[in-house]
Amino acid sequence: MTKQLSTGDIAPDFTLPGVDGKDVSLSDFRGRDVVVYFYPKAETPGCTTEACDFRDNLASLRGAGYEVIGISADPVDAIASFANNHDLVFPLLSDAGAATAKEYGAWGEKVINGTAMVGILRSTIVVDKAGAVSRAEYNVHADGHVAALRRELGVDA
Repeated sequence: MTKQLSTGDIAPDFTLPGVDGKDVSLSDFRGRDVVVYFYPKAETPGCTTEACDFRDNLASLRGAGYEVIGISADPVDAIASFANNHDLVFPLLSDAGAATAKEYGAWGEKVINGTAMVGILRSTIVVDKAGAVSRAEYNVHADGHVAALRRELGVDA
């Protein structure tokens, strides 16, 4: 497992391709609070639930000053299809090779259906306006995660 980030750490910058093939960097969002969430695989039930929850809460998160970025190790064409199929209008980025997930501590061993494997850990990192980690949550559950995050961030319903 990779070293996980903690509150106060400087969030590693990244530049990754988005669904339109254009690169997106964390530094593009400097001066804004950003929710960076890592999801294991597009079009799986948990990842779809989580992405749609972020989509459905995007207006209130943005209203409270938060942008949302989703990252997976899926190729660009898979995340583009995922975004299109579920009307996901926030940046979804392809971390082929999982280098960014590893830098963020969102990579490690997990058990799925009784089988141990290594991959992206469902994780959420909130980065403040200055680029520091204000919240780091690892191995979160898809169901109810966005609602819990809204409460933790003080975002009104």
